[in-house]
Amino acid sequence: MSTIVDGAAGRRARPARRAGAHTSFFGGIAWIVVVAVLLAGIVAVNVIVLQLNMQFDRLGSERVQLLSDTALLRSQLSSASANLRIENAATSKLGLTAADPLTITYVQLPAK
Repeated sequence: MSTIVDGAAGRRARPARRAGAHTSFFGGIAWIVVVAVLLAGIVAVNVIVLQLNMQFDRLGSERVQLLSDTALLRSQLSSASANLRIENAATSKLGLTAADPLTITYVQLPAK
């Protein structure tokens, strides 16, 4: 009887194989895939924000150009209306008329 007991006592018990070892491997791959998808999403959002910023800059410079054009047109309109207003005031209040280009003569002064 001692040989049977000694043989069983001398043997080491092998550690049992973990049942979850196979699932932890696939669980690690799943986490890698999840993190990769999240990083790809972050990159996509950054690209969209960059495109919106470029469009915003383009619209801002176009706005500045339009404001400049508007100021120039207002200046031209003001000048044109001022000349017309002055001409109307000269004819109505002072009785002045525009000179006929055919009746204009120039006087030459002698040099000193």
